[in-house]
Amino acid sequence: MVILPYSYSTIKQLLLFQLINIVTQNKHHGMFRKLSLLTIIPLSFITVLHAQSLREKVQQIAAEAKGKVGVAYVDLETGDTLTLNGTAHLPMQSTFKFPIAMAVLHDVDGGKLSLDQKIRLRKKDMPLKTWSPMRDKYPDGGEVTLQEALGYMVSQSDNVACDVLIKLTGGTDKIESYIHSLGVTDIAIKATEAEMAKEWNVQYTNWSEPIAYTKLLSILYKGTALSLKSNDILWKMMVNTTTGPKRLKGLLPSGTIVAHKTGTSGTNDKGITAATNDVGVIQLFNKKHIALAVMVSDSPADEVTREAVIAKIAKAFADNLSVQ
Repeated sequence: MVILPYSYSTIKQLLLFQLINIVTQNKHHGMFRKLSLLTIIPLSFITVLHAQSLREKVQQIAAEAKGKVGVAYVDLETGDTLTLNGTAHLPMQSTFKFPIAMAVLHDVDGGKLSLDQKIRLRKKDMPLKTWSPMRDKYPDGGEVTLQEALGYMVSQSDNVACDVLIKLTGGTDKIESYIHSLGVTDIAIKATEAEMAKEWNVQYTNWSEPIAYTKLLSILYKGTALSLKSNDILWKMMVNTTTGPKRLKGLLPSGTIVAHKTGTSGTNDKGITAATNDVGVIQLFNKKHIALAVMVSDSPADEVTREAVIAKIAKAFADNLSVQ
C-alpha cells in the first residue's frame, strides 16, 4: 500500500483528469467506445486512492484526542503499511513490558534463566503506590516462578513484576541492546517502573516509534526471534491481557483474537495524559492478521475519548481488511 502526500480530494481530481485525458485521446483517434472504470484506470492508482481515503479517516479519528497520535499498521500477509506520525518518539509506558518479556525469554532460550526458577519477593521491594496484582496476592512477600512473574507483567501489566524481571535480566541497557539486535532500533528502554514513578519527565526516556512496535509485533507473529515454546508462551500471555478492553478490542467483533500490550500514564496537574497506548496483533475472522500500534500522547481528552480513538482506529483497519 503506497501512501502519496496528497489529500483525498486532490487524488480524486487527478483521477478525473486522467479519465478526461483518456477519453479525449480515444475520441481523437476515432476509437471512442464504452469503457469500464477498471479498463481506463490503473489498479495501482485505485489502490492509492483507497489507501489515502483510509489514512484521512484515521487522521480524523486521531484529531479527537487533541494530542499527538502515532499509528502504524502492517498487513502481516501482504506487507502493506500505513502510518500516521509513524516515526514520532512517543512514551511507551507499560507497552515496554512486551520487549522486556522478549528479552527475558531470550535469556530463557539461552539457558541463562529458567521458567521454573523461583523468585523471592520481599515486602520492602513491593511499593504500595503502584499497580501490582502480584503484590496484592503476596502482600507480605513470598515466592513465584519466573513464568508466573512474566504472566503478571504481561497479562496484568504488573509494575512490581516488571522491575523484578528487569533486574533479573541485567537491566534496561541490556534489554534495549537485545531489542536493537533484532533490527528494531527506533526504541529506547532507559527507566524502570519505579524510576518513571518518581518524576513526570522520566517516562519520556522510554520511547518508541509506532513503526518500531509493528516491527517487533511482526517478529512475534512470525516467530523469528524466540524458540517455538517461548514464542507461544508470550503470544498466549498477550492474548490473555486483561487491561485495556476498550482499546484495540473495544469495537471489534466479540471473540476476535488480539495479542496485545497496553500502556497508560497518569494525568498531570495541567490535565495532560502523557500516554494511552495499545499495541498488538489482531487476527480477523477471515484469517487475516494486522500488526497495529496506536499511541495517544500528551492528550487533554478524558480516558473515554482517548480509548475510543484507539478502538475506532483499530475498527477502521479491521473493516478495511474484512471486505477485501
